[in-house]
Amino acid sequence: MKFSIFQDSRRGGRKVNEDRVAHWQSGEALLMVVADGLGGHQHGELAAQLAVDHLGEAFAAQARPRLANPAFFLLRAISGAHAAIVHEARAKGLRDSPRTCIAACVVQEGLLHWAHVGDCRLYVLRKGGVLVRTRDHSLVQRLVDEGRMREEAISSHPDRNRLLQCLGGVQMPRFEPASTHRLERDDVVLLCSDGFWGPLTQRHLAHGLAAAELRAAMGALVALAEARGGPGCDNVSAVAMRWGEEAAPEGDWPRTVPQAEPQTNVQDFTATNPDFLHMSDDDIARAIAEIKAALRRNALG
Repeated sequence: MKFSIFQDSRRGGRKVNEDRVAHWQSGEALLMVVADGLGGHQHGELAAQLAVDHLGEAFAAQARPRLANPAFFLLRAISGAHAAIVHEARAKGLRDSPRTCIAACVVQEGLLHWAHVGDCRLYVLRKGGVLVRTRDHSLVQRLVDEGRMREEAISSHPDRNRLLQCLGGVQMPRFEPASTHRLERDDVVLLCSDGFWGPLTQRHLAHGLAAAELRAAMGALVALAEARGGPGCDNVSAVAMRWGEEAAPEGDWPRTVPQAEPQTNVQDFTATNPDFLHMSDDDIARAIAEIKAALRRNALG
C-alpha cells in the first residue's frame, strides 16, 4: 500500500488530554483510530485509552496480513471496546463508568471501511472538496437532520456536547452499518475529535488539504484549530492519511469476499442493548472473550 500519514494530539487549554489517537499497519491493511474521552465523566482519558488499545490489539491479532471482513471487524472490535471499558470501571470500583467517543477506519485493497460512535468524525476529502463526512450522534446533529438548524451553527450551539451515543455508558450503542468507499489517488482520509473539527470550517479542511504536503497541511490545521479554540480550547486530535494509489476498477471491488457473520453465542449487543453496569464481572469477562473468539474465527474463515 502506498500512502502518507500524520497524527497529532494536543492538550489545548485543558488540564488533561482525554483524547487518544493511533494507527497500525499490517502488510495489507491500515487501521486508524481517534477516541475522545468525555470530560463530563471521570477518567475520560482511561476510556479513550482502553478503546484505542482494544482496537489495536484486535487488529494485530486479525490482520495477518489482511482482515477477512473489515466492516465486521470494526463493529465487533468497537463492541468489545465498550465492554472492556465497563469491565475496567467495575474492576477499579469507579462509581461511574468512564466514557468516550470513537471513530475508526480500515483501509484494505483500496477500500475504506469506517464506523463511529459519538461526535468524533471521519472525513474523506477529494480534489478540494469534502466527499464524505460522518453524522454525529448528537442532539444538534439530529436538529440539523430534521431541518431545524443549519449545520454551520453546530460548533456554537449551547447543546453541541449533548451526545446520544458513546462507549462506556449504561447501554451498548446502536451501531449503524459500517460504511465502505473506494479510494482514489490523493484522497485524504481524516479522523478527528471535536476539538479539531469544531473551530474549523469545511472550507478550512478542504482548502488546507487540497495541495499541500500532508504533514505540513495537517500541522497548520491543528495549530489553527488550537488558536481558534481560544484559551479554553478543547483537546485537539487528528490522524490523516493521503492515499497514493490509483483507484481499483469499479468491477474489482470489494475484492475481499464478504463472509457471513460466524455462528457464535455472542449476544447481539446492537439489538438488545444490555445493561452492562448491572452485569456481573464474570458475565462481562465472558462477553469480551466471546467477542475475541468470534473475531478469531472470522479471520480464519
